[in-house]
Amino acid sequence: MKLRPVVELVLAALALVGCVLSWLTARSAAVAAPVIPSEPSMPTVTYDASFIVLAMLLLTVAAVFAVLGIAGLRRR
Repeated sequence: MKLRPVVELVLAALALVGCVLSWLTARSAAVAAPVIPSEPSMPTVTYDASFIVLAMLLLTVAAVFAVLGIAGLRRR
């Protein structure tokens, strides 16, 4: 077995783990103020755009490494 495709697959797995962690970090709970004073305040979810962009970038890197790793294993 060649070493390079295995390393690429490990890097793909690490990038995928980073993607999931970044996506989970992007979410946070907040409380929205009421629109009408007699209404109660509502819980909402806010997202940090920079963590979502990081998650998408890591997902792209994981996909590229996965394709390269699988192609390298199939070529041997």
